[in-house]
Amino acid sequence: MNYQGEPDYKHGSAERLGVLLLNLGTPDAPEAPALRRYLAQFLSDPRVIELPKWKWWPILHGIVLRTRPAKSAEAYRSVWDHHGEGSPLLTIARAQQKGLQARLSEQMAGPVTVALGMRYGNPSVPSALHELREAGCRRVVVLPLYPQYAGATTASTLDAVFDEFMHWRWVPELRTINQYHRDPGYLDALAASIQEHFDEHGKPDKLIMSYHGEPKRYLLNGDPYHCQCYVTSRLVAERLGLSEDDYMVTFQSRFGPEEWLKPYTDETLKALPGQGVKHIAVVCPGFSADCLETIEEIGDENREYFEEAGGETYHYIPALNDRDDHLDGLARLVRQHTQGWVEHSEFDAVEDQRERDRVRENALKVGAKQ
Repeated sequence: MNYQGEPDYKHGSAERLGVLLLNLGTPDAPEAPALRRYLAQFLSDPRVIELPKWKWWPILHGIVLRTRPAKSAEAYRSVWDHHGEGSPLLTIARAQQKGLQARLSEQMAGPVTVALGMRYGNPSVPSALHELREAGCRRVVVLPLYPQYAGATTASTLDAVFDEFMHWRWVPELRTINQYHRDPGYLDALAASIQEHFDEHGKPDKLIMSYHGEPKRYLLNGDPYHCQCYVTSRLVAERLGLSEDDYMVTFQSRFGPEEWLKPYTDETLKALPGQGVKHIAVVCPGFSADCLETIEEIGDENREYFEEAGGETYHYIPALNDRDDHLDGLARLVRQHTQGWVEHSEFDAVEDQRERDRVRENALKVGAKQ
């Protein structure tokens, strides 16, 4: 344990609620060195690549990190500044943080601080937690922005949170939101975004709900992700009045030679025109913010596959990003997960201040005797 450095708590300070908003992460720049750092951190995570180090690390350091950074940097340059300045994921995440902060500050009884952290890259999970500590947050709600739980995303992100707390003397009260794949606010916002697209562009021959893939082996080992993707899709389809023939669930972004969750998005889009499906819309319900995998992979690369195979009309429906209904739903989700934490009355607040004054005086006396 390492308890050196700044104290974890300032004696006599006021307390507040903290919300730790988390996402996967992004490189610092669309350049090969930045991608190498980012990919090294990402692909070294044993939650992401469930292989023994002796087997995986020679491949990672001998092949992947020598060849992939330059190619990935080129892809990132194509989406950089797509939603403002810099990384689209980070730009959108900042807007989500700001919108959630405004809503919770208005809706919660006491003071709230919302901090943003990324599992890989910057701003880091430790930096976000330090921000909450400096604000005096003694109760923290951890909200990873992955609607469907997966070991490679949700669990890995929580690992980073718990790893940081190993170095804290006084760990705050903690609640984690592990998934929200069937939360009404999330589903309603998702259905509304799709319906708005239908109203503007017409209903497609088929709606493709594309989720990030994972090795089939993870599913067989007990990961609930695959099941939760199908639950989300069914509940959204019900809200839209879609039949089973109106939509498909597919999985994208596979990596490596082993079998991943099927059907694969790219192969599906190559095959659909030959089956008479000429007009499709693609939505990615598992992505809370647009990023490389949605803007470039779905918006551009898979569009080409579909059109080259004879498809005529292709639309990508953007992620929920900082839509008002999305942020309203996230604020409601946070409020739900704070239930049971006793709200202080005005009388309690006065007594708390008196107690803080006494605690501060005692701490000063102890310090003077050292």
